[in-house]
Amino acid sequence: MSKYRVRQSDVTPYSPANHTGTKNYRLISPETVGAKQLEVLIGELERGKGALPHAHPGIEQVCYLLEGEAHVEVNDGKGGEKFEMKPGEACFFPADAQHLFIATTPKVKVMVI
Repeated sequence: MSKYRVRQSDVTPYSPANHTGTKNYRLISPETVGAKQLEVLIGELERGKGALPHAHPGIEQVCYLLEGEAHVEVNDGKGGEKFEMKPGEACFFPADAQHLFIATTPKVKVMVI
């Protein structure tokens, strides 16, 4: 196994807390390459499933949609937004902002940074 290259097939998937029908593959992390300030995941979601409303205390997050479509809601305490995402689009979740991410097609694949 490479010290700096990670293949999705080499990583054991897990189901994150507060998510349904989701398999995450943690590609870049302290465990895989020793990253200290960055994490990169690939999430695979089933239709109607995904991240239930939650927030990440002190942590910003970006999602880049690779396959499928998703419904996203971000509540930043200033009105927030709701929108649909298609492949090739990215969204940003500010630190501490409650958000959700739900698959609206049979298969969704998303990169999370």
